[in-house]
Amino acid sequence: MLQEYLAQEYVRLVDQYYPEAGKVLRYCYVRVLEYYVKRLQKSSYYLGIYYPKEKFFEVKSQQDTLKEIAENMGLTEVIYVDANRIVRDPLSQIKKQNPRFWLELYWISTQFFVK
Repeated sequence: MLQEYLAQEYVRLVDQYYPEAGKVLRYCYVRVLEYYVKRLQKSSYYLGIYYPKEKFFEVKSQQDTLKEIAENMGLTEVIYVDANRIVRDPLSQIKKQNPRFWLELYWISTQFFVK
């Protein structure tokens, strides 16, 4: 799938050219998301970086670098989402709608304590 390939390529580029930012991404889940505008019949892609809340300041310190690489790849925007918030949100439907994605987010939100 194109989105998975783009996400892997993004992580590879970050690791290769910006090792400090690559260290931060090791704790994150990176996903390329598609936004389709029906009226224009046009798709655009943006990057979602899901991080554990304990890594907020590290992710924030690398935002400019992460955004620059995404823009160079043709992605329109980078959004940063606290995985802990999504996993703990009682109103979230992600667990029912996309269980695999929810498990990925759960793993991201808890892996910080495992090490």
